[in-house]
Amino acid sequence: MHEERVRDQAFAMPLTSPSYPRGPYQFRNREYLIVTYRTDPLVLRRMVPEPLEIDVNNPLVKYEFIRMPDSTGFGDYTESGQVIPVNFRGRKGSYTHAMFLNDEPPIAGGREIWGFPKKYADVSFKTVTDALVGQLDYRGLSVATATMGYKHHEEDAGQVAKSLEAPNFLLKIIPHVDCTPRICEMVEFQLSSRGPDE
Repeated sequence: MHEERVRDQAFAMPLTSPSYPRGPYQFRNREYLIVTYRTDPLVLRRMVPEPLEIDVNNPLVKYEFIRMPDSTGFGDYTESGQVIPVNFRGRKGSYTHAMFLNDEPPIAGGREIWGFPKKYADVSFKTVTDALVGQLDYRGLSVATATMGYKHHEEDAGQVAKSLEAPNFLLKIIPHVDCTPRICEMVEFQLSSRGPDE
């Protein structure tokens, strides 16, 4: 294969049979269940890379379950993980600390493209009669369970959209073949509630 063809085809691994299709990507009709809890600020500081800053007076973690039923090229899957509120140069945002998914293409794509800290696990998020139930099992062990009454209270859609559009940060790590860091960069991204034509 000529070098030019490699460059034209090289957007994902493996080169001749990528784990996911070429973008752009859209993620429609997401459903969220988010639990916020307080933790030890010293532990939180060890988990969040500089130059991101945590609020030591209000050390919070958001544990999320997200149904992703319509994701371009990635299919229908569920993910779960920890997101930590942070400040970066005076801007409030979130740092994604850990994510667990039940589908290989979005794990590979999320890691390779953006640097999401994704791992494979058994994740579910469903309605059980009158409750929403999120469940994370990792290697046969129950790690996290979240429940909430089904549609007991409607949040303000504008406030929810605004919170989702705050900046998000990832630590993208790509190692050399000797496992020393080749790329170690802070990635910023934003979710958008806008459609493709807006």
